[in-house]
Amino acid sequence: MRAWVNRFGMIVAAWALSSLGLAAPAPASSAAPQRIVSINACADQLLLALADPGQIAALSLYATDPAYSYLAEQAKAYPHDAGSAETVIERKPDLVLAGRFTKRETRSLLKRLGYTVVELETAKTIDDSIAQIRDVATLIGHPDRGDDLIARIEAARARAAAAAPAGAEPTVAVYQRRGYVTGQNTLTGELLRLAGFADMGGALAGKTGGFVPLERIVTGKPDLLVVADPHVVAADQGSALLAHPALRELYPADRRITLPGRLTICAGPSLPEAIETLAAERARLGGS
Repeated sequence: MRAWVNRFGMIVAAWALSSLGLAAPAPASSAAPQRIVSINACADQLLLALADPGQIAALSLYATDPAYSYLAEQAKAYPHDAGSAETVIERKPDLVLAGRFTKRETRSLLKRLGYTVVELETAKTIDDSIAQIRDVATLIGHPDRGDDLIARIEAARARAAAAAPAGAEPTVAVYQRRGYVTGQNTLTGELLRLAGFADMGGALAGKTGGFVPLERIVTGKPDLLVVADPHVVAADQGSALLAHPALRELYPADRRITLPGRLTICAGPSLPEAIETLAAERARLGGS
């Protein structure tokens, strides 16, 4: 088995797929990997959408968490305990999918032991996600499934662009736990602009995002707030700011857009619903 894994790793090294950020790029061989382990929440969802059930040996620890995973219910059908290198090795994978922010020690150890580890970059745009879907689908032997998912994303994108009302674009800010605002160069920002909103994230939090005091939201006066949960309660310090009386006063329910985190954290399979959710909210507001 280990000799086969090493040969597979040598074949994989022949490709350079920059959208995946491959530590070991995709195989040119027609033999698709048969035991794939994911140690990354976004890789989980790509596997669930693109792989045969029998190819999935294990998913990450976050695979069944509905706050992170768009396909959390589907993930419950598989082992979802892959975290440490030891746990991964127990599954005897011929391919490991990780992320650039997965524990470096785990990735390094698995590589030293001869396992093929493919590292996915964070998708910051719709096009990033489309390229990643295409690459992963090819890597695991199902390019047709990748094409189908990409077609759904492209169709949703085209509908949203065509349906965006003419006139002034409502200003929005994505306000998250502890006052985090997503920045300008983010997938969420692109989705908002596509649907016909003017994202204030760049003005409030820069290109990549950051924590913004409540006072800046109040003085910045975005027309709408984008929140992950419409029913915020001050259950902990992270949510207390979102339940602040000033926000409730300035941004009642009709001035809030609900965009669950599971729709945008990983892109991929969730993109059609994310696009359609924002397009529906923009249609609700009409030309205002």
